[in-house]
Amino acid sequence: MKPQLLKVFKDESNSFNARRGTKPDVNNRWHFHPELELVYFKEGEGTQFIGDDISAFSKGDVVLVGSNLPHYWQFHDKYFLADTEDKVDVVVIHFNELFWGEAFLNLPENKALRSLLEKSKRGIQLGAQYDPLLGTKVEQIISLEGTRKVLALIEVMLTLAESKDIKLLATVGFQHNFLESEKDRINAIYNYSISNFRKKISLEEIAEVAAMSPNSFCKFFKSRSRKTYSEFINEIRIGHACKLLIESDYNIKEICFQSGFNNFSSFHKFFKLLKGKSPLAYQKSFRKPS
Repeated sequence: MKPQLLKVFKDESNSFNARRGTKPDVNNRWHFHPELELVYFKEGEGTQFIGDDISAFSKGDVVLVGSNLPHYWQFHDKYFLADTEDKVDVVVIHFNELFWGEAFLNLPENKALRSLLEKSKRGIQLGAQYDPLLGTKVEQIISLEGTRKVLALIEVMLTLAESKDIKLLATVGFQHNFLESEKDRINAIYNYSISNFRKKISLEEIAEVAAMSPNSFCKFFKSRSRKTYSEFINEIRIGHACKLLIESDYNIKEICFQSGFNNFSSFHKFFKLLKGKSPLAYQKSFRKPS
């Protein structure tokens, strides 16, 4: 699915950009750029697409996206309501891999930093439950100036490099090789799927969104994403189920149906296939014994 090349604004007074976003449409298009992107979700939650990974993001998460890795964040519908009290607060840092100088990066002491930059090519995520202070460190970068601003970014990167709990997102073999003319079609497919995953989406329905025949759509989607549309929509549903398993008091059968599955055995099968454990085991891993 062809991502859009995004030109990152360059502030001539700084070697990298740090900003805050409070609107739910921040980064809500499939895009990429040469700069690495470090994101801290202080407030807000939704679904993230990083390379070929589809998973949930939530309050407190920190994500590092490598150079030219396509990505896209879609906040939940509730953040777009005119009278919503739910807030979005996101810190976004863009920086070039060599902004600190190639000689600095090649110092023997910076082996861990080089390794982190290599891993970032797949995207890296660290949740607040693993390091609740990391987000605060990212946020502080915005207000700092001069050398302290650079040192603060290095400190965040080292924290990520030394963490044993980071999650790599995209698969090793992910490559994006799509045509620019496909951008609008892909965005339409993504947006429709995210808005309607709780109900059954027929092949004819999603093919109409893509302005294609059902047969052509199947071939198009599989050739571009390396997965079927059924696999894609189920990944979105499982991502939503993970959120409910962690945050809600619904029982697992209720979560199954609220996530768009009409059959509990299918839900259990796909969940275990994608997450490597049952829904109950996944839930227990996030809940401390009382």
